[in-house]
Amino acid sequence: MKTYKKIFFALLAISASALTGCELTKVDNPNVTNGVYLNTPNATKSWILGLRRQMALTLNQVVVNTELVSDDYFNNRTLSSKVFDIPQIQNFDLDVNNIQAAVHRLRELSEYGLNTVIKADATTLPSEKAEMLFFNAYAHVWSGELFVALPGSSKGAVLSPAEHYKVALAALEEAIPLQTDPAEKLAYTLLKARVYYDLGMPDQAKEFAVATMANKLLLKQIKFDGQNGASNDFQTYTYSSSTNEFAPLPRLDFLDPKYYHITTIALEQKPISIVKSEEAYLILAEVQISANDLAAGRTTLKSLLSDVIANRPVASVDDKKETRNGGNRTDYPLKAVKVKFDASAQERSGYVLDRQAGNISVYTVSGTKVTAADLDEAVTQDGLLYLVYRMRQEIFFAEGRRMTDLGIKFPVSQTEQLNNSNVKPEHTIAQIPSFIPLNRDMDDFTNNTALGVVTMKYDMNKVLVTNKKAKEIFPFIN
Repeated sequence: MKTYKKIFFALLAISASALTGCELTKVDNPNVTNGVYLNTPNATKSWILGLRRQMALTLNQVVVNTELVSDDYFNNRTLSSKVFDIPQIQNFDLDVNNIQAAVHRLRELSEYGLNTVIKADATTLPSEKAEMLFFNAYAHVWSGELFVALPGSSKGAVLSPAEHYKVALAALEEAIPLQTDPAEKLAYTLLKARVYYDLGMPDQAKEFAVATMANKLLLKQIKFDGQNGASNDFQTYTYSSSTNEFAPLPRLDFLDPKYYHITTIALEQKPISIVKSEEAYLILAEVQISANDLAAGRTTLKSLLSDVIANRPVASVDDKKETRNGGNRTDYPLKAVKVKFDASAQERSGYVLDRQAGNISVYTVSGTKVTAADLDEAVTQDGLLYLVYRMRQEIFFAEGRRMTDLGIKFPVSQTEQLNNSNVKPEHTIAQIPSFIPLNRDMDDFTNNTALGVVTMKYDMNKVLVTNKKAKEIFPFIN
């Protein structure tokens, strides 16, 4: 393993300098050449280790920044973006460039592996090629979900989200038959269902989602390494830092932190889920409810609760050091108070935790406060769609998925624009739907300490359902 680590740091330098046409990810290393690396024994295996590391680094960029843009978290200190919470997204923003650079690097490293490394390594296994194809597909999925458009190659044509999704599908269709591990094969299939979901193709999304339900606890995660420069940044911001950098929306307080350490920060870096069976149920339910098959959708969501989420691990964690002391807002509730999702909503208990009272329960994969009774009470399409999106928010919490559900997308970065003549003015403007509240209102709340009630300014899942026919959201509603 130590040999592979040494090779990986070399291969990052090779790939960045040899593959990148613009300055987004360029690194020069005069001591290593392509020929030296390609003649190294087990080059494919070491390249895959590098791809896994790059996937972790890309997740850091995606999760940290998109969670701030969304209504999941507020930047309660000075680190990270101070404008994404507004949300204000400009193509000259360094964070926009960093996200794009990370996604590009993942794509380019996977392409180099597929086009060059495996051809030079006769020991390459079909499953290893499949893993490279999976990472390539994921890079294109991110390109489509997170950006209004993005080049598909260095200084190349700018592809629309739909075009990126089609490239991702082609990679997955090639990867699935090559993969010999049954769980990995199902994970690739579920990512395929997600792509069809993104494309707004309900029949195909349903087909591949249902195919993965044979494994009710399907889970693919990316690991981090706190000793070799690949720590989970979101774990740092939400747990490990002595200053509480990010604060969740109070109605999501019970889900924070998702990532934590009990021993040491370096030795205990928690993984982030990138594929999990919960998504199959959510896709199927949304297809059913969008087609007005409310009974079937309700049954699917109940199965999600009983067959999947109820069987996910829950940890008991000491979180007494959490005081929401970042400083930008000092009125975060620290005791077990009631919450209202908006001014017109009912008061609810159990959403804000008293962390000084003892250990808290941490949902390391998925958690939700939606119950079977809530599903029974929802008798309209809008009522069930509301619960689908509330469940999506809670289940994918701290995984970088919420911004996409809100219909927000980053623009092509100014660095790319200056180096790529294919970038047009329309590519440099972020997509922020008209129904998105500005001025940090998505994260806003009032804390009535006298009554012990915290009220959100907006229930964004209610806002989404009210605007369900907007082109940026709800892929199966016409």
